[in-house]
Amino acid sequence: MTKFVSIFEKPVPHIGLPDWYAKQWELRRSADIRRAEACQLRNSGKSTRSEGNITTKWDTCTNNTRLVNRVTELSRWKDTLEDLLQKLLIEIRLLSDEKADTEKEIENIDYPLRIVNECISIRDCRRGTELTYDETDVELKKELCAIANVKETFTNRAQAAWEKLNHLEDVKFKLSLDIEDKSETIRIDKGNLELDDICANISYKPRTSITEKTDSITYEMWSDRCQRLKMLVDNELSDGYTFREAMRVMKECARNDIKAQQDATDYTLRKRIYQTQKARNEMEWQKLKVQKEMEMLGNEIIQLERALMSKTGVVKCVETRLENRAYRPGSELCKDEVEFGLKNEVLQLKQTKEDLIQIIERAKASYNSLESLLTRIEKNLDDKQHSLNTDVMCLDIRSTKIGDKSGLPETNRNIVLTHMEKEIPLES
Repeated sequence: MTKFVSIFEKPVPHIGLPDWYAKQWELRRSADIRRAEACQLRNSGKSTRSEGNITTKWDTCTNNTRLVNRVTELSRWKDTLEDLLQKLLIEIRLLSDEKADTEKEIENIDYPLRIVNECISIRDCRRGTELTYDETDVELKKELCAIANVKETFTNRAQAAWEKLNHLEDVKFKLSLDIEDKSETIRIDKGNLELDDICANISYKPRTSITEKTDSITYEMWSDRCQRLKMLVDNELSDGYTFREAMRVMKECARNDIKAQQDATDYTLRKRIYQTQKARNEMEWQKLKVQKEMEMLGNEIIQLERALMSKTGVVKCVETRLENRAYRPGSELCKDEVEFGLKNEVLQLKQTKEDLIQIIERAKASYNSLESLLTRIEKNLDDKQHSLNTDVMCLDIRSTKIGDKSGLPETNRNIVLTHMEKEIPLES
């Protein structure tokens, strides 16, 4: 090559053809590797994308199913607890009514208690020998104790019912709170069921469900808590029913006991009225007999006094005869039969006068005794009449609490009750 020929080349080193082939091979090899890697990445990405979509879809479907099952379970528990709540409310209402009835019974029992006290006070006003400890007193005091014991029992039962109601109210509050919690949980889970990936109200949350709350419990603990709450309410319902039945049975038994005691007291009162009426009739008969005997004895005393007065003239006559015969002259003054007869007559008259005086004194003493006895009989009759009026008044007072169904006037009704129609006839 001549030196006048100019060659324009870059001022850089040139490589040889073998190097060029080597570079070409290296680039082809790198391209093949990178394409293989890209293909592998594409296949891996497609597989991962498909698996991620499938996993996400199935996870979402599974969680939706779980949410549906959870909502169904919560709804079932909520319905069960709401049914128990309704039963509990009914039980509370029934127990409140039972408590109100018991308190009303306590108020109503004051009336028979006052009646018994009044009857005891009235019968305590009897006088003299009529103030006795009879069967009626015993039965009245038994009735007073029975009514007082029933009132105390009713009061204790009412207090226990109040405490039971407070306990049921606590259980109702717990049950209502649990139902509200379940309702709120159902609302939240139903809201979660309505969420999807295109909803507008979704966003990243700084606190995810991965971070557990410190106050959360396990499903087993939740299920056990629900079971225990249901068992608690069932037990309270059973106890409430048993308590109400016990109160009802107690009230019925108390009413029967009081009614039986009242019937026994009324029977003894009517029996006592009958006995008093019979004794009063006996005393009236004795009074009539004593008055008749006093009248006859008074007439006899008058006759005896007249007989005594009539003997005075006879004695004077006989003594005058004896005195006159003492003046007989000479030997005529002898003790003849006439003298003996007159002397015997004088002695007989004196003895007769003494006998008449003694009989009159004894008759007057007997008359005074009969008069004193008549006074005692009249006082006893007055006491018996007062006692009879007292018992009849008690019977009339007691009849107001059970009702008067005889349809008779008070006096005639009491005569019928005491079976005294044979002793004193009913007024027409």
